[in-house]
Amino acid sequence: MAYRKQLDDMLRNHGDLRRNPDRRAAIRDAVARREAFVAANGCLATWTPADSTGRAPMDTMIVRRPDTDGNIDWDSPNNLPIDAETFDMLWKDALTVLGRKKTLYITDRVVGADASYALPVQTITDRSLTALFTLNMFRAVPADIQNSIFAEKGFTLVVLPYDKIDGSRYEGRLRKLKNGRVSHMAIIMDFSKRLGLVYGSAYGGSVKKLIFTVMNYYLPLENILPIHCSANENAHGDLSLFLGLSGTGKTTLSAAPGRALLGDDEHGWSENGIANFENGCYAKLIDLNPEKEPEIFQAVFHEDDYLNHGAIVENAMMYPNGCFDLCDDRLTPNSRASYPLRFLSNIKPSSTGNHPSNIIFLTADANGVIPPVSRLNSAQAMLWFLMGYTSKLAGTETGIVDPVSTFSRFFGQPFMPCLPHIYSDLLGLKMREHRTNVYLINTGWSGGPYGIGQRMDITMTRAMVNAALDGKLQDVEYREDALFHLEVPLSCPDVPAEILTPEHTWADKADYHKRALKLSWEFSDYFNKAYGNKNIDPDVRKECPGK
Repeated sequence: MAYRKQLDDMLRNHGDLRRNPDRRAAIRDAVARREAFVAANGCLATWTPADSTGRAPMDTMIVRRPDTDGNIDWDSPNNLPIDAETFDMLWKDALTVLGRKKTLYITDRVVGADASYALPVQTITDRSLTALFTLNMFRAVPADIQNSIFAEKGFTLVVLPYDKIDGSRYEGRLRKLKNGRVSHMAIIMDFSKRLGLVYGSAYGGSVKKLIFTVMNYYLPLENILPIHCSANENAHGDLSLFLGLSGTGKTTLSAAPGRALLGDDEHGWSENGIANFENGCYAKLIDLNPEKEPEIFQAVFHEDDYLNHGAIVENAMMYPNGCFDLCDDRLTPNSRASYPLRFLSNIKPSSTGNHPSNIIFLTADANGVIPPVSRLNSAQAMLWFLMGYTSKLAGTETGIVDPVSTFSRFFGQPFMPCLPHIYSDLLGLKMREHRTNVYLINTGWSGGPYGIGQRMDITMTRAMVNAALDGKLQDVEYREDALFHLEVPLSCPDVPAEILTPEHTWADKADYHKRALKLSWEFSDYFNKAYGNKNIDPDVRKECPGK
């Protein structure tokens, strides 16, 4: 099926195509068409339907085709297949709907600050606000795009945020909802045909994360490691990566004085070094505190003429006077803001840098048994990369709160479609080749689990991170944590030695050992379930806690 030809034929016959509008034009149209309202400070406020206030993982699918099928881990719960015939139907329906729209917007951007592998992305949509989102989040086409390995292999994305699929046509093909109806939403990636479709989701993250997943498929096959991380560097060009799930402190710890930010979410590690994928940030706004996160707050809520501003605020409470209440989560706790990186003060404009000197894995262990700082060799780093561990808190009816272990492979499971060893092997190879130091920092609890112990003081955590980044942990004495297979320093500058060994901070040592053993078994159980039949290096397997 000639998908692109069908699209081009429709566009050729359309009466009002707005190709590559400049940012001011996209903002002006979004306001004039009432897709967004101008807030008091000049940013744009928009609200989506309730089903579009976050990602839709159960409606996010990958087209199964013979030439890409063998690279994808179909055992991963986030890799949901859709057959080519159903995708054909959806593509035709989407083009029919697009063809009836009065105005269409087309943007040509790239993903990837390193021009040697920048991926051209053409987005076609009926919404000016979606076009503006791509201008905020994707990068301008570089002058030397012809040197990219993807120069002739661009990606096409069709976005219909507010049109719903006619579920009656897709009985037995798309997901059935609890009410018995067929889902009216689909977010689809066709890696083989280099096509994406966002149909029925108005959440900006559907566009962003679809393209992130696309990069995470294509890049490892070119020996480039995609990483869900933030990246910064010091004045000497020493670069560090920060990986961690929500609540681990990634944003706070990577925004450090004296270190320029390359990007806060998505990067690639090639033979040239590190490069940000994006042109902007898509920050969570709930409870955003201007004192704790001044950079993000200023980026979104600085005052400017609305035609210059263009930060998009999604689903945050705004009062009639145009001011926001970021603590109000009645619509969603997932309010977001999209803005260009240049709105931040301490950035590296090129968004590229050297090979990383250090990688920081962040976890927030609410069990209180993971050491606050550990050093990882390559096999251990590959293991913790595979596991992507943190813990979350879940309340019970009696008010008792107990940690729930959370594992998200590569700290971004929903967006990493390839077989797991493809990513972990690349990490091990690159960190050995470039002698990259990897540290595990636990920003969670000390002295006991949540409810008994205390959250690690942020000043202590910063001291440990700084010691790691400054090379001050390379020559200290270490001990082996035999249960979790970690190298734990016996000393760290500006940190009391007793807190470096979790057992020493617990009043009841027997409880500590019981809790630690339980967590190690959870690691082992998850590893066996997720990777038991995968091609994981035996040296990595034996580094799993509980083994």
